[in-house]
Amino acid sequence: MQLLISDSNILIDLIVVDQIENMFNLPFTFAVPDILFDQELKDQHGKLKEMGLIIKSLTSDSIAYSLRLAEQYPKPGRNDLFALALAKQENCPLITGDMDLRNAANDEAVILYGTVWIIEQLVHHNFINIDEARNLFNLMKEQKRRLPWDIVEVHMNKLERELARNN
Repeated sequence: MQLLISDSNILIDLIVVDQIENMFNLPFTFAVPDILFDQELKDQHGKLKEMGLIIKSLTSDSIAYSLRLAEQYPKPGRNDLFALALAKQENCPLITGDMDLRNAANDEAVILYGTVWIIEQLVHHNFINIDEARNLFNLMKEQKRRLPWDIVEVHMNKLERELARNN
């Protein structure tokens, strides 16, 4: 299964809408840097490990790389940059909704996905339908999750058209 490195906000987005278990049932392996898990997730979301979240350590070269990233990109948080460094280390996509981290990852030539992509995958793999996906996004909006709402609507409309063509 393809490895995907996540920052914490994606996991929280899926927890907020009670879809984290479905996310871990997708045909992907999800991982976070150990320091991010320890500092941001362990206390309130420690069960993520039991659900399938992999905790990975950065090599010393990747830690040095993350320090260079911090000098070059002052906006993303340190733990977010650890996630970027881990994605680079593992040569796999990064899942984040943080715009500053997305910009840095683009500059660093790392493939990016986000919450919208995860929800689309849940639809494609028949865990939820398009109406449920729209309801999940509405719930995220009510919960003040920070997503690009205009992009969400474009993606949902495109997905709906695609599904209609395939039926």
